[in-house]
Amino acid sequence: MNSALSVVIFAIAAYVLIVLLMFLGQSRLIFLPNTPSRAHIATPQDVGLTYETVDIVTDDDIALSAWFVPAQNARGVLLFFHGNAGNISHRLDSLHQFHELRLSTLIFDYRGYGESEGKVSEQGTYADALAAWRYLTEQRGIAPSQIVLFGRSLGGAIATYLADNRTPAGLIIESGFTSVPDMAAQLYPWLPARQLARIEYPTADYLAGVSSPVLIAHSPDDDIIPYRHGRDLFERANEPKTFLEMRGGHNDGFLVTGPEYRNGLDTFLTSIGLH
Repeated sequence: MNSALSVVIFAIAAYVLIVLLMFLGQSRLIFLPNTPSRAHIATPQDVGLTYETVDIVTDDDIALSAWFVPAQNARGVLLFFHGNAGNISHRLDSLHQFHELRLSTLIFDYRGYGESEGKVSEQGTYADALAAWRYLTEQRGIAPSQIVLFGRSLGGAIATYLADNRTPAGLIIESGFTSVPDMAAQLYPWLPARQLARIEYPTADYLAGVSSPVLIAHSPDDDIIPYRHGRDLFERANEPKTFLEMRGGHNDGFLVTGPEYRNGLDTFLTSIGLH
């Protein structure tokens, strides 16, 4: 066998191996519960917020760890879906912002994240979302017209799934993507990424079925999920809809944008009847 043929065979074998690893290991690329850690690093009390520790049980008997952070004279309740890394203790800045907007907040960890039981999966996160909704509407007796769904990054897909299956007062998607296959095709143009995708999170498809008012927030400087995903989601959303242009990167835009971020959320909340 000549050296040129050997190189070709080696290259083909390497490519096939990479494709196989991408197909089998994509869960580890998408779900990052150990980054930076599953351990709680703080609680809302550390930023001056009163909170309750809550246990939410899913239909398949998975216990989810959650916090309920009440606000005085609350205008509504925000159900918080966080991104693909870390846990609820890494979202204290957001909890403080929502508290200042007079929103009570329920934030929980997906199965396999933080102190929640189980192993994470796409379908599992959807079951987790439905369980969190049931907790608010059935155990706490909160009317759907008082609940706003908020999803950041991966959480945007999960929040949109829930809004497609239930009817909240509103839906906020911050720094979201149109779908995992869309992201994969962009990140790995040299692979048949769409065909390999076993995890989909088709946010744009779910969004087309959402009848609640929608706010899409995204930054042109997002260094992980390109701005065009936010614009595409806005185009797919039904009226009434609002677009909030942020500043800063993927993980700090809600802080870098400053008062414009808070005012944008406040205006949206007022527009959907949460005064």
